Order: sequence, then structure tokens, then C-alpha cells
Amino acid sequence: MAGAAEPVPWPPQIDRYLEHLRVERRLAEASLRAYRDAFARLHAAMTADGLALAGVQPHHARRWMARLHAQGLGPRSLAQMLSAWRGLFRWLGHEGEVALNPVDGLRAPKAAKPLPKALAVEQAVALAEHRAEDARDARLEARDRCIVELLYGGGLRVSELTGLDVTASGSARGWIDAAAAEAQVLGKGSKRRGVPVGRAALEALQAWLAVRGELARPGEPALFVGPRGARLSPSQLRAMLAARARAAGLPTHVHPHMLRHSFASHLLQSSGDLRAVQELLGHASITTTQVYTRLDFQHLAKAYDAAHPRAKRR
Repeated sequence: MAGAAEPVPWPPQIDRYLEHLRVERRLAEASLRAYRDAFARLHAAMTADGLALAGVQPHHARRWMARLHAQGLGPRSLAQMLSAWRGLFRWLGHEGEVALNPVDGLRAPKAAKPLPKALAVEQAVALAEHRAEDARDARLEARDRCIVELLYGGGLRVSELTGLDVTASGSARGWIDAAAAEAQVLGKGSKRRGVPVGRAALEALQAWLAVRGELARPGEPALFVGPRGARLSPSQLRAMLAARARAAGLPTHVHPHMLRHSFASHLLQSSGDLRAVQELLGHASITTTQVYTRLDFQHLAKAYDAAHPRAKRR
């Protein structure tokens, strides 16, 4: 057809680069397939514009990325594709086959950050107050309720909770001062902070401490221990919480961080004090905490949709 671009043959340089990735960088076959797919897109774009590798300019790469994005390629896939292209042109530059890297400085659009999932208030309370109907070890039942009360009542991270010791004496991790109704936890960056401990959590703690000695190994400093008496691991905690949520009839998979999200969003809904929530969560930046304002707005939007006569679209 007159005016049609000449087809661009598959560049042998791409095959040489793939061989370099396979032999010298020892990439797995799955990774090599991803690279091949990225280069297939590059070759298709070059063919459409009648360009060879040495002729690709930054404005070409920018237009191709925008076209692929418009065709439905997501930000994460675009970022992986651009990384593969960037590596190819960098290697070609070292080989003396191109004068510039047309992908340098080109970034994929940012992916939208999903909102953290939070339980409804009644779901969180049901999880904390659940009582197993079978003949399960009552000592573990006391431990598990205390864990849920601290995760939801204090917004603790998994590592902060599993790092708690029984007493402050000699503890480099964290402990609970029941008299002051406060937990001292070691957060990210080894930063220590105080977290208020509510009445329900203190009552659950007292019940757990009354039976903890029957499970813990002699001399074990950890506040929470597993069936073998050693410090409870994060994986054990996650498995316990997921099983407890199923037994309580919750319709979603529950993980420890979901209780931290629930703590933050419920507190913000009630108080509106974003700075206080930031301090309680131990966030270094207020921008990290601001995600919970979006959760709060979702809560308000649902209430509006359910209650206002003009809310529902016809």
C-alpha cells in the first residue's frame, strides 16, 4: 500500500540482550518471558513508525507509552515495560549502538493506592467478644481475646504486639504498664511510643496474665506465647486471627493490619482529630495518616446514600 511504513525486522540486538540476561544475569525463564513481551511491544511500536532501534527518540517512547496506557495497560505493567526498555537501551549504549537512551527520565503514571480495608464497628466488636463453642483451650482463648483487644483498641502493628514483654525490666522491645493504662511499643525505625490501653483491653490482659504461666516456658519474657511456650510469631498470630474471624462469622478475611486500619478509621470518625490519630499510629508523616480521611469520607458517603431522599440515582 502506498505510504505504508516498511516493516521493521526483529532487531538481532534484542536477541543478544536477552541472551545476556539469560547467561550473565541468570534471569529465570518467567522473567525472560516478561522481557520478551516488553520487547514485542517495542518492536510493534517501532514497526508502526518505521523506526530502527537507533532511531528511537524520547518523544517516540513517550507517545508509545501514552498509547499503550490508553489501550488499557495499567501503571504497574507500564512501569515493568519501561524498565525493560530502559535496560535494553542502556546496554545498547554500552555496546556503542545507540547515542542516547530514549527511555531515561520516562516514568509510568502512578498507580492509584487502594484504600486500606477496615471492619465495621460491630464486626470489630464481634471479633473481640467472640467465644468459641467447642472445647478449645481456655488459656489460648484468653490470649486471643487480649490480642484482638490490643490490636483493635490500640492500633498496634504485628511486630509491636509480638514484641511485647511481660515486664519493662530488661525489655528492649515493649511492655504494658497496666497501672498507667499505657503500652510502650517499639515501632518502625526503632522509635518508641506510648499507646493508651482501654478498659476492655486491660480486663482481657488481666485474664490472660492469670493463665499465661501455665503455657509460657520458664524464663520466657514474651507477653504472648504460642502452644509450645515460646514467643508468638507473626505468622501464628495471623493464622489465629483469620481462624477467629471465620468462627465469629465475619464475611471477610481478617488480618492484623486490618484491625489497625479499623482502629484508625473508627477513631477518626468519632474524633475528627487527624493529628492525634497520627501520633497514636506512630506515623512519621501526616500524609501517611491522611488515607484515613478518605475512609472517613466513604463512611459519610454511604450514610448519605442510604438516608438522603435525593442521594440515589434513578
